[in-house]
Amino acid sequence: MDKAMKVVALALVLMVVNNIGFGEAQSICNMPIAGLYACRPSVTPPNPTPPTTQCCSALTHADLHCFCAYRNSGALSSFGINPELAMELPKRCNISKSPNC
Repeated sequence: MDKAMKVVALALVLMVVNNIGFGEAQSICNMPIAGLYACRPSVTPPNPTPPTTQCCSALTHADLHCFCAYRNSGALSSFGINPELAMELPKRCNISKSPNC
């Protein structure tokens, strides 16, 4: 992992830690961490699986435009997530509010 990727990954970790409060569920872009984990098999190559009900349910409450900021940052790739597969998730979950980013 090159230096830029490490900086982006560290920034994401710090952002998540900064947003954790007592009694609050941990989330990124209004999507709980459990939902992110549920979606991970659907956005991880080489054999992504269809999104689960838990993944799609969590995605319906997420701020999809917020995820656009992660698309080209390299952060997703550093975690083994294919950004193109991630951007296809709303469509695969039949969510009509897909972001245009």
